[in-house]
Amino acid sequence: MSLAARHLEENGIATVVMSCAKDIVEFVGVPRFLFSDFPLGNAAGRPNDPQSQALTIELALRLLEAAPAARTTVQSPLRWSEDPSWKLDYSNIERLSPEEIRRRREEFDRQKAVASDIRDQPSAARSD
Repeated sequence: MSLAARHLEENGIATVVMSCAKDIVEFVGVPRFLFSDFPLGNAAGRPNDPQSQALTIELALRLLEAAPAARTTVQSPLRWSEDPSWKLDYSNIERLSPEEIRRRREEFDRQKAVASDIRDQPSAARSD
């Protein structure tokens, strides 16, 4: 996404990248970046929380309007949780029991099988 934003910028289209992966996005060097200190995949706000989503979009649009210089990063004031320990637990395999790891692997394998079945269907069957 960051590389696409850079390409668009080079061709005169202004962008704002919204992400939860600060180190990666800043390393690539996007012109405008709204960082949310949330778990990956939640850059547009908290799930099922229209107020946090609206605020996030508002911050992104303000950044688009008023970024003072290239490679501007703005951090959202929203927090995933007041307790920062979520960062220790979120997707940390070392903190999962063997049973939970096995359950997640089985679910992942089920999802891959579904995706494979869909991909392998003739294109006419997929459009139904």
